[in-house]
Amino acid sequence: MEPYKLLDGKATSAQMKAEMAEEVARIKAEGGKIPHLAAILVGHDGGSETYVASKVKTCEEIGFKSTLIRYEADVTEEELLAKVDELNNDPDVDGFIVQLPLPKHISEQKVIEAIDYRKDVDGFHPINVGRMSIGLPCFVSATPAGILELLKRNNIETQGKHCVVLGRSNIVGKPMATLMMQKAYPGDCTVTVCHSRSKNLKEMCLQADIIIAALGVPGFVTADMVKEGAVIVDVGTTRVPDATRKSGFRLSGDVKFDEVAPKCSYITPVPGGVGPMTIISLMRNTLLAGKKEIYK
Repeated sequence: MEPYKLLDGKATSAQMKAEMAEEVARIKAEGGKIPHLAAILVGHDGGSETYVASKVKTCEEIGFKSTLIRYEADVTEEELLAKVDELNNDPDVDGFIVQLPLPKHISEQKVIEAIDYRKDVDGFHPINVGRMSIGLPCFVSATPAGILELLKRNNIETQGKHCVVLGRSNIVGKPMATLMMQKAYPGDCTVTVCHSRSKNLKEMCLQADIIIAALGVPGFVTADMVKEGAVIVDVGTTRVPDATRKSGFRLSGDVKFDEVAPKCSYITPVPGGVGPMTIISLMRNTLLAGKKEIYK
């Protein structure tokens, strides 16, 4: 028997996908409105292309309506903001996302704040972030929402546990820390947030019952940083050159899986862990938006 169990994002997301497809079929049968997700993609960033293609494909599999709006990298901020305004006012579009990163000449913050928070299925708008931090219904950013669902569906105990979050990004680290300390399940953890300026990071990690690694540094978490029986969630997905692969690269997580896994009770693989959960959580937000379940 293997000592650790995989937190299998691929299997969990497939289960959620089937549940949602069933619900959409029921909405269709009752003559209700099919949820509609729009995505704006600027330029030709390889990672962004892959993510958006995967999001559109998942929409189709669940039975959502989806629209992809493409712009070249030289699109003006003004033009992009005009499109955001148009989507805000389109009654058929329930939720939409602007795929990040954006070209340098466009202010990401300005674009995020221009999105109607009631259609902000990425959960990046300050209103959604603020509501999340005080525990009100909102769209929770897809990666943290996906991680919570993965912990929940695997019955991972969180109450009173020490959770160390590595990374303080607005997209993963900060919301993850907020969610893990909220009065709920999964939650009720004692949370420590570590980052590039943290001292004695190794000691902190060794005290952790749960480590959520979201630094974007391949192989950062090594076996000597992890205590026996810890739960490890690896959010990192960095393209690392690999001549043996047809693509010329492989995806590497923030955790040295082969050496860390034997010490864990549960661990997410990369790929197939957090990634699929992120996409399915975006779909869940879209379904909630379509049903007007969070904002009437």
